[in-house]
Amino acid sequence: MIREATAPRIHSSAIVDEPATIGAGTKIWHFSHVMAGAVIGEHCSLGQNVFIASNVRIGNGCKIQNNVSVYEGVTLEDDVFCGPSMVFTNVRIPRSHVPRNTPSDYAATLVQRGATIGANATIVCGVTIGQYAFVGAGAVVTKDVPSHALVYGNPARVQGYACLCGERLEFRGDDASCEACMRVYRKTGEAVSLSGGLT
Repeated sequence: MIREATAPRIHSSAIVDEPATIGAGTKIWHFSHVMAGAVIGEHCSLGQNVFIASNVRIGNGCKIQNNVSVYEGVTLEDDVFCGPSMVFTNVRIPRSHVPRNTPSDYAATLVQRGATIGANATIVCGVTIGQYAFVGAGAVVTKDVPSHALVYGNPARVQGYACLCGERLEFRGDDASCEACMRVYRKTGEAVSLSGGLT
């Protein structure tokens, strides 16, 4: 899809500390705060009351819904969806009386291209959420999520697999075809990859 390059749109109630990088076509809505050093890609949407910490990297085409805080140590690749009020963390063993104020204090969290994180999910720091994975609403993610995996529960466990378009895949043996978009997948262990159909 070709997107027209336009200047970012930042609501008058939002705060963007300098220097921060905001890509073309990105929209930042009411009462949001982007701290200095953050980099946000093109054509993103940050809903109401979103917080983006220093040194956070957000790719192109991401949608971050209302009441989400993206803390230092978190990276979102392109086309990531963060549902309303989902939670990232960045310190493994938080204590209010123990200072945690250097980048080395934070456990890195990576959300890979196209992944979806449902409303009210919690992502415990130090994990990688694979490409096009789907984290269900209210899930508590405590370990890495394979690409295309559908996870939910507390703690979140693999409950199935999702197509690039988001529909649930039904595997017959090691192969699945998405009924919605006709993409074809192959599963090896817990790893799922696109093997045919649309790209």
